[in-house]
Amino acid sequence: MQRLASRLVKSFGLIALFLAAALLGTATGVLFAFVGDLPQISALDDYSPSTITRVTGRDGTLVGEFATERRTIVTYEQIPPVLRQAIVAAEDGEFFSHTGVSISRILVTFAKDVLYRRWWGASTLTQQLARKLFLTDDKTPERKIKEVLLAVQIEKRYTKPEIFTMYCNQMYWGHGAYGVEAASRLYFGKAVAELTLDEAAMIAGIIQNNVRQSPYVNMQAALRRRNYTLDRMVAEGFITRADAEVAKKKPIVTRGAPSQPASIAPYFLETVRLHLEERYGAKAVYENGMVVKTGLDPALQRAANAALDAGLRELDRRRGYRKPARNILDEKRALDSYRHPRWTRDPAAGEIVPALVTGVGNGTIRVRVGRWTGAIDRGGYAWTKRRADDVARTGDLVEVKIGKIDPDGTFTATLDQAPLVQGAVLAIDNHTGQVLAMVGGSSFETTQFNRSTQALRQVGSLFKPFVFTAAIDRGYTATSMLDDSPASFPAGPGQPPYEPRNYDREFEGPITLRRALEHSRNVPTIRLMAALDPKNVIPYARSLGISSPLPPYLSIAIGSAEATLLEMVSAYSAFPNQGVRMTPTMVLQVIDRDGDVLEQQRAEPHEALRADTAYIVTNLLRGVVQHGTGASAAKLNWPLGGKTGTTDDYTDAWFIGFDPDVTIGLWIGLDQKKPIGDRMTGTLAALPIWIEIMKSWVERRRAELSAPPDFPRPGNIVFITTDTGTEAYIAGTEPVGK
Repeated sequence: MQRLASRLVKSFGLIALFLAAALLGTATGVLFAFVGDLPQISALDDYSPSTITRVTGRDGTLVGEFATERRTIVTYEQIPPVLRQAIVAAEDGEFFSHTGVSISRILVTFAKDVLYRRWWGASTLTQQLARKLFLTDDKTPERKIKEVLLAVQIEKRYTKPEIFTMYCNQMYWGHGAYGVEAASRLYFGKAVAELTLDEAAMIAGIIQNNVRQSPYVNMQAALRRRNYTLDRMVAEGFITRADAEVAKKKPIVTRGAPSQPASIAPYFLETVRLHLEERYGAKAVYENGMVVKTGLDPALQRAANAALDAGLRELDRRRGYRKPARNILDEKRALDSYRHPRWTRDPAAGEIVPALVTGVGNGTIRVRVGRWTGAIDRGGYAWTKRRADDVARTGDLVEVKIGKIDPDGTFTATLDQAPLVQGAVLAIDNHTGQVLAMVGGSSFETTQFNRSTQALRQVGSLFKPFVFTAAIDRGYTATSMLDDSPASFPAGPGQPPYEPRNYDREFEGPITLRRALEHSRNVPTIRLMAALDPKNVIPYARSLGISSPLPPYLSIAIGSAEATLLEMVSAYSAFPNQGVRMTPTMVLQVIDRDGDVLEQQRAEPHEALRADTAYIVTNLLRGVVQHGTGASAAKLNWPLGGKTGTTDDYTDAWFIGFDPDVTIGLWIGLDQKKPIGDRMTGTLAALPIWIEIMKSWVERRRAELSAPPDFPRPGNIVFITTDTGTEAYIAGTEPVGK
């Protein structure tokens, strides 16, 4: 029996050797068959995955990002040891000892795959990297073989730290985040170097099924995977059992956000994007990780956003209530399960958010915002001048402004509505031309049309300072007398005469040039235009940067021509800057991912006016704020000048104003040229919003400066006391005998 047993053992041994040789031969043949079909591993010598292009403001803070994959590259040293250990423990405990493939893991997993009738698994970190860089996620034997071959080649060419670093920068962690740095920011709002043990374990645990196991999607799954990773770290000897148990008791507290926060300046960001794509191409913008520095002032931008939104909503409410355009029940959807895309976070007091009407009764409109429930009482919808059941019905989607929020998850609210009235804001640094703030409309989500740069609108009385500039340059003074009496001008063959009127339909007779501008009198301005000749006035507008068509008609003196807000703000910025207009600039510097400067914009000055002429016009425009149509801005108690603008049919309302350092322009109107509302002049519709924006600038400047700035005065400006007060003159034009 012993001899028989010995022979059987020898026979089985020979059979095993034969099978092993056969398998080896087969494997060798398969390997040779696939080797020629593999990508070149040497391409990784210049490993540079897609990274985020970041746009920053003048203070260095983030304004926005462009990316196909949200990723920030980190070095091996920047990855904390606790995260390195967590990833190795969770994904590949033998990483630092194998040569790219773990034979033992493959055999065990192969047996499980056969037993449970599913395809291959057991990929090492190197295999996972090979798959993500060169292959697809298709579960086929061919892909698996290529993955193994690539992993072996990667291990031969690169060190373990290099492979691990590429892995940590390449892998996807859900919600658009690629790489460990983006994952750390996404889930915990911190740099990867700052991760604690429990946080590192959670990030490492969800690599493979991050979409389903994200704490934003399934907190229990995220906890299970974190705890699994902690146990694996104990098994690998990275931490003690006591450390693991302490970490397991900690809750997962997310401090990031599952989606990118909206930019504070989406219209500005879009303008920057168009510039970058035109110069560098879309691929470079979205994949090359550039840093784009701009002059945008985040604080002023936020003030412009808030003031314009509040102002437009107030103007829109005056036009009347509009019933909701959408009802969830009409769409055959259930109220309880409805989730609005903007309900990704809890509401905050003072915020305006979409709300779902869940019921109407007893004068109260009940609403829901995500998991929060609220009520709008009669005071909250009184502005509509309607009953509750005529304002909304169950299933309506409405906008509400959140009031008081109670700990029990309830809140009070007031009814609001998305405005149809549009507006635009633009702020420019007088000395550099840098765009400090830009708002192109009431909602970038609704329309990307930028009304601050693309909309040509009638400028109304904003054109008048150009006429008065031409007059000052030709010897007129602030005390020159103009005629505010009925006037008639020939309009051409077969046309009735042109007979301009003032806004108040009255005439004041002889008035000073200063009063004519301060109170925006139409008739004396057109008489002045006729005396100067439009062909002599238009070049001043051109010199100040107005490139839109300007037909040589008398009516353009009071704003019949069209221009963009950008053109008008740029033109006005030359007055307080001693007649020098700076080319408006969005992008200051572009730096590539290696730190090389690709683009450097420098201030580009244009001598638009004589400094003395500019000073006199500035002084006149200061009078508009002190005594004229812009007098309500005088309450800011700051050196300011500016001008209102209104069209005859109230389709456009403007105010552009400045201090010595910044010029801010505001336009209000409807996209279709229809009246904003009765008597909606620049003074009533635009100026209050402008004041709110400028107020934030003034408060900040007061805190920064020891005294208010002043407008620089050329040496040939003299001040003379007249019967009406002290007046500024260019030397040689002052009244004789004074």
